[in-house]
Amino acid sequence: MRLRHGQLFTALCLGAAFPLLWFVAWQGSRGNDLDTFESQFGELRQRLLYAEKENKKISQELSSALDEIKHIVARRVNLTTNHTDDMKWKVLNLPRKLPVHLTNMHYYLPHLREYEDGIFPNVIFGQQRTRVSLVMGIPTVKRKKDNYLISTLHSLLYGLSEEQKKDCLIIIFVAEVNAEYVNSVAESVKTSFPREIQSGVLEVISPPASYYPDLSNLKKTLGDSEDRVRWRTKQNLDYSFLMLYAQPKGTLYLQLEDDIIAKPDYIESIKSFVAQQSQDWMVLEFSQLGFIGKLFKSEELPLIVEFFLMFYKDKPIDWLIDHLLWVKVCNPEKDTTHCEQEKAKLRIRAKPSLFQHMGTYSSLAGKIQNLKDKDFGKKMLHKAHNNPPAKVDTSLKIYQQYTLEKVYKGEDCFWASAPVTGDYIRFTFLNPLKVEKYFFRSGNMEHPGDKLFNTTVEVLPADEMQRKQPVDNGNKFNYPATKDGYLKIGAFENGIAEGSVSQSIGRIQAIRLSINSDSPVWAMLSEVKSGVKWK
Repeated sequence: MRLRHGQLFTALCLGAAFPLLWFVAWQGSRGNDLDTFESQFGELRQRLLYAEKENKKISQELSSALDEIKHIVARRVNLTTNHTDDMKWKVLNLPRKLPVHLTNMHYYLPHLREYEDGIFPNVIFGQQRTRVSLVMGIPTVKRKKDNYLISTLHSLLYGLSEEQKKDCLIIIFVAEVNAEYVNSVAESVKTSFPREIQSGVLEVISPPASYYPDLSNLKKTLGDSEDRVRWRTKQNLDYSFLMLYAQPKGTLYLQLEDDIIAKPDYIESIKSFVAQQSQDWMVLEFSQLGFIGKLFKSEELPLIVEFFLMFYKDKPIDWLIDHLLWVKVCNPEKDTTHCEQEKAKLRIRAKPSLFQHMGTYSSLAGKIQNLKDKDFGKKMLHKAHNNPPAKVDTSLKIYQQYTLEKVYKGEDCFWASAPVTGDYIRFTFLNPLKVEKYFFRSGNMEHPGDKLFNTTVEVLPADEMQRKQPVDNGNKFNYPATKDGYLKIGAFENGIAEGSVSQSIGRIQAIRLSINSDSPVWAMLSEVKSGVKWK
């Protein structure tokens, strides 16, 4: 398929770039020659409308073309294999002229004329998933102190159903050019989330070194230091690269950062809020902080990125978004109040916030970032259920007030020091019950790594005769049996154990969680549910 390359970008560059540049300069000296401004402003508005119309056309073409690329990639390479410093898109034997809307980047990043591969990402891990409802982009860079990426991914994936995982994509953009560091981050993600890498819900990409221009001699603006100007300029380029890569992959694009936590139901909340909108919108905000939790329509990303690239050296990304909204809807003949009202129609805040900033150390060296979103509310670190009366006991060493009784009653989490082989957690019903199903969740949003590993779920039949089945030959229920009469009916997988209990077992006296190997981490239970027949 051959697309009309540059159709969108030429319209914007030749038609909109110069009035827009004039607009930014004008803000510092408002009031000079109002008539000329009104004329040029009207022209600019018409060109932006034209660009949006062209953008929608080319977006459909891009989606079809990406499907062709996906087919080629699937035939020629297994993208779940780790790649080295030589890993480039050209290794995948893809056509050299990709049908992506990047040709006009040469106007804003002229150095790319000498580096034809500068706009093609290195795909370290990924299955080239497309046609999802929600694409999430997470840029991450090397920090001198704490790194929060894995905790952020745990929070985003925590509690997602299989259906939700199939209909979303999380792109981790390692915005560094050091191959050793990029691969170390990719391996860390793969080790922590092997199933998500294999299924395609997670992708890890990085930019080629030639993507970035020389950032050593930037003009200082807004009173910022040279380091801060360099930091925010690169950040603008990082966001732009990530957005353009993500654009053809889904319907909606959610911009996140690598040091956040999410509420467990964030995907459903986002879809519900989008469905409630009765008017056209450009940005839906699910956090009041910076560029966290900003939702865009994927079809509008090329226009937005084009604007970013025009002024990437001048202002921070969140300011540029505000300027773009000003250009689209504000009337220079009206006052500031009217302008804010018009912008609020395109930029809509959702409350309470779905994402909270959790990092302390910024990616800008020496910067401490203690910002918190007051609209996020209190985090629920456990989930309560109405469980039947039972006696609880454990061989684990309990930490402070986080007792097993509290998680069973839904009052708090259960938390204990690292388990060893032979440790157990047991729930003994005061009266034998018919248990239909069970659910146990280990870890929570604040401590997602404190999971139970190599742990089996076992039940003790109330009928003593059923406990006397030979261990070596199994039993009539086809469940492996322990020497003390328990039947192994399930196991923890990725921190969760859930399943149904065969009713042929009859009434159950107790449920036990048995740890079968030493654990390198502490153990936490945040949710316990026993589905029972009370009579």
